[in-house]
Amino acid sequence: MKEIVFNQTPLYRFLQLCNEEDNQNSRKILDCGAGGSKPPLSMFYNHGYETTGIDLDINQVEKADEFGHSNNQNLGIRLGDMTKLDFTDETFGFVYSYNSIFHMKKSEIEKSIIEMKRVLKPNGLMFVNFLSIDDFRCGEGPHLGENQYEQMDDDPVIHSYFEYNEAEKYFSDMKFVLKERRIIERIYEGERIRQGFIDYILRK
Repeated sequence: MKEIVFNQTPLYRFLQLCNEEDNQNSRKILDCGAGGSKPPLSMFYNHGYETTGIDLDINQVEKADEFGHSNNQNLGIRLGDMTKLDFTDETFGFVYSYNSIFHMKKSEIEKSIIEMKRVLKPNGLMFVNFLSIDDFRCGEGPHLGENQYEQMDDDPVIHSYFEYNEAEKYFSDMKFVLKERRIIERIYEGERIRQGFIDYILRK
């Protein structure tokens, strides 16, 4: 199979850190928000991980399935809700959510992070990223309080934006590994836009 390059650049660093782990306690990895036509779980599959993914949108699950079949990969992506993960405690050695968790209200984000921590094995690694208030869309659309807005993508969707240290409260029971604020400027539909993210890698 021709090597596929994924555009989720921060996940390559997460993959590197996962690969550096000594303990082979578990090569199981969970992606929360795993659907789409080019699922990044594929890069973990290619490195020998036992992959599982969940997504709330059946259309995105079907696209991921089509990708898997086309590339002879059983990625294990299925319907699921990250606020109520259907897995037993301490199932996975690695858990991540990339560009997904901020598509909900902050009360639901907190529930999702609690769930991600629950299914992560002791000493396991977790990656999660948030939209930051540096993003060009912060402030657009009906305001739902606490930098939460209803905005239009293909359909109306909630976007929650975070100040730099706002998410620290979710991780007080975890060990810090890495945090990065990313501000990206690029051309989108002929306009120069600015996107803002805050990435975390943590250990249980």
